[in-house]
Amino acid sequence: MTEPTIDRRELLTNLFDSPDKALFISGLAGAAKDTAAFTDDGDNLFTMAGTMGAAVPMGLGVAMNAPERDVVVVTGDGELLMGIGALVTVSSMAPSNLSIVCIDNGEHGETGGQSGHTSQNTDLEAIAKGAGIASTMTITSPEQMEEGAAFLTSTPGPRFLLCRVLPSAPSVYKRNFDPAACRIRFRNAYLGA
Repeated sequence: MTEPTIDRRELLTNLFDSPDKALFISGLAGAAKDTAAFTDDGDNLFTMAGTMGAAVPMGLGVAMNAPERDVVVVTGDGELLMGIGALVTVSSMAPSNLSIVCIDNGEHGETGGQSGHTSQNTDLEAIAKGAGIASTMTITSPEQMEEGAAFLTSTPGPRFLLCRVLPSAPSVYKRNFDPAACRIRFRNAYLGA
């Protein structure tokens, strides 16, 4: 396995030219911090605080109900493994407007940095491909981020981009933790209000 050299804090700004062009659903912890920093905790972001494994199913539901909008799920390797079966449902439903970006640091950063399954033999791109996801790709270096950005805009959806990153700290960002306020603002962004 190629050792990653990507700094996760630089990933999203290199994959997306604007934080406003999609509806973002983020997973827990580091993925939520990175996505909140990228969007400045924008109205078009819904973070899945406290619901490990739910980001991909939530993003699938949004993509199915807003087919004219681009929907991006940003999740971590640990959280994706918690709900791995969701990839099969994504494949079966096949929404062309859905992209899944998995930030894989190979560790459980929120609980002390223990080694995760993806630091050993588990290959999440192979799992996504085996689930039947239409387009899959892995990037491991900053030089591949431009190719990753093109993949997210030019390949048929649904798309799965595995981004193997250094096991470094996520973005430093304090996001809004008021679930009612976050739900209302995301609903308004979802409806285009």
